[in-house]
Amino acid sequence: MAGNTSNVSFSIDSELKEQADLLFTNLGIDMTAAFHIFLRQSVREGGIPFEVTMYPKGRETAAAMCEAEEIAKDPSVEGFLSMEALMADLDR
Repeated sequence: MAGNTSNVSFSIDSELKEQADLLFTNLGIDMTAAFHIFLRQSVREGGIPFEVTMYPKGRETAAAMCEAEEIAKDPSVEGFLSMEALMADLDR
């Protein structure tokens, strides 16, 4: 790492920070290391190192994700707690 360092400060939603902290801890790194990785990769690629869109993987996938969320919330839709229960229902 270079001899000169700079501090960077910004605000972030508390829940998002907690989720990110947990993810990075599970990956064996801290928030600072995660940001270093992001910044280095951004510089290497000359931009944000992943696609930034309003629609993940396209509009069709976004629509399917919304439909799945609605189905999951619908109490009239039967759910299964195991693959065995699903398979038994399919065999009926």
